[in-house]
Amino acid sequence: MTFCLSGIGNFSKLWKSNPYRGLGPGHSYLALFVRDHCGIRNQQRWFSLKTISPQNTKATNLLIAKARYRRKDEDSNQVSSDSHFLSAGAAKKRSQMNPQSKDPVMPSVRNTIQLPTKPLNSEEWDKLKEDFKGKANFESWIGSQMAHSHSSVNVAKSLLAWVAAKNNGIVGYDLLVKYLSLCVFHKQTSEVIDVYEIMKARYKSLESGGYSLLIRGLIHSDRWREALLLLEDIKKVMTPSTRNYHDCIQGALLHKDVDVAWNLYQELLGHDLIPLLETLEAFFDFGKDIRDDHYSNKLLDILLYLRNNQRYPGESFAQSIKTWFESGQCSGCGKTIESIHLSPEEYDFLKGKIMRDVIDGGDQYKKTTPQELKRFENFVKSCPPFDIVIDGLNVAKMFPKARESQVLLDVVSQLAKQNLRLLVLGRKHMLRQHSRWRQNDMEKVQKQASCFFADNISEDDPFLLYATLHSGNHCKFITNDLMRDHKACLPDAKTQHLFFKWQQGHQLAIINRTPGSKIGFQHILSYDTVVQTTGDSWHIPYDEDLVERYSYEVPTKWLCLYQKT
Repeated sequence: MTFCLSGIGNFSKLWKSNPYRGLGPGHSYLALFVRDHCGIRNQQRWFSLKTISPQNTKATNLLIAKARYRRKDEDSNQVSSDSHFLSAGAAKKRSQMNPQSKDPVMPSVRNTIQLPTKPLNSEEWDKLKEDFKGKANFESWIGSQMAHSHSSVNVAKSLLAWVAAKNNGIVGYDLLVKYLSLCVFHKQTSEVIDVYEIMKARYKSLESGGYSLLIRGLIHSDRWREALLLLEDIKKVMTPSTRNYHDCIQGALLHKDVDVAWNLYQELLGHDLIPLLETLEAFFDFGKDIRDDHYSNKLLDILLYLRNNQRYPGESFAQSIKTWFESGQCSGCGKTIESIHLSPEEYDFLKGKIMRDVIDGGDQYKKTTPQELKRFENFVKSCPPFDIVIDGLNVAKMFPKARESQVLLDVVSQLAKQNLRLLVLGRKHMLRQHSRWRQNDMEKVQKQASCFFADNISEDDPFLLYATLHSGNHCKFITNDLMRDHKACLPDAKTQHLFFKWQQGHQLAIINRTPGSKIGFQHILSYDTVVQTTGDSWHIPYDEDLVERYSYEVPTKWLCLYQKT
């Protein structure tokens, strides 16, 4: 976190010469339509909600008909009687039918200066301040605007360097918190830790906003447990918020400490707080790969909590519940099918083999250089683990009639909305203005994802494999490349099978793109397509007659054999 500013070598040193340890500032049913290619409930699914009227009697219908007749010429701005007044959306319909007169809202006064899009030096910040005509403090105003607009962290860092240079190395708490909010938003974990160290050294305690931001930023790092210490600090003066608990629970699940996550959840309920639905959804998402009766019972307790408190999950949460119920289960006998996910031992074994036989020992140097591969390795190691690695050029060319940079931007934007840490791999020619590659699109891509652009002659696949494997077993990748050449580089059948199994569980496929820029992804299988047995049952994938299957594909039909008792 170093600034290029005369006399200031490192941001954290700005405070070392000024120690100060004061206080800081109707009924329905779920209709499931399963396109069940293989008899196992975890392929592509669609679900819809159909409302059934609870009062479907002749008398009720007669009353409704009479009411309609009486009102026919009285008032056309009424909500239809077919919709119960407590049905979802009825209130909004009523408000639209009966708009309330409102006093005209005066437009907000906006300052005319433009927020910088690149780091500024001291003279440029001085000039910008001179141009500022507002009554507010310029430093506070520009910090707030940058936080609200999610400006680049590097631009904000140049602001702090300018402020520190004018104030004997001091940056005020308010501006520091605004910078922290940007670091958290952009998931710049190393910057969050730097600010955390500064605040620990300078303040005995913080206000709730500062604590909350630090907790949210630290959970993605190896120092996530320190977020729990901050939660304890909050408890000394007040009850933590549901968001504080949510962030800590997310951190525990992210780092696979299930006991801590459940303990925090029970603590939250003990304070009579209402858990966020996204907190409950996180437990179900984590449970998709857990085969543990104790964990399953706790998830069933969550469902009872929803029932007893009349909480209603959103569509995403409902899908998570559905996926958990169906994950790896045979629709014929209900037996659990072997997971597609590798065990930690299998993953470490495969990672080592690919690094040796594909990355280091393959023929990738025919299309790249050792220097560039080393540059990429250093780049990946300097970043926090990614959630999804995207083969930018491959993805951009999936829809030939669309502009390539727009397709890539649509994919990145949709995934970025899910707060996923993204890496886009591309070639340098993608950054040059062209009818198929607009600079404006690519600038938006780079704001939402980490990017690495290799030489135009380089092969993308080794970079893709390295970044995905280095990020951990949770990381997925997007490409239409089938990776057959890399599978062939592996030395034996066991390793090739593990690679294929890993590929099936980690490769996201794009299946459509609608005019509204909505990208459709195919669900990843949760089970392994091999002959399986549980002792009293057999599950055998088989090929249909007249269906040609290539060697890199798997059957979609299953034979289920089980012993009746």
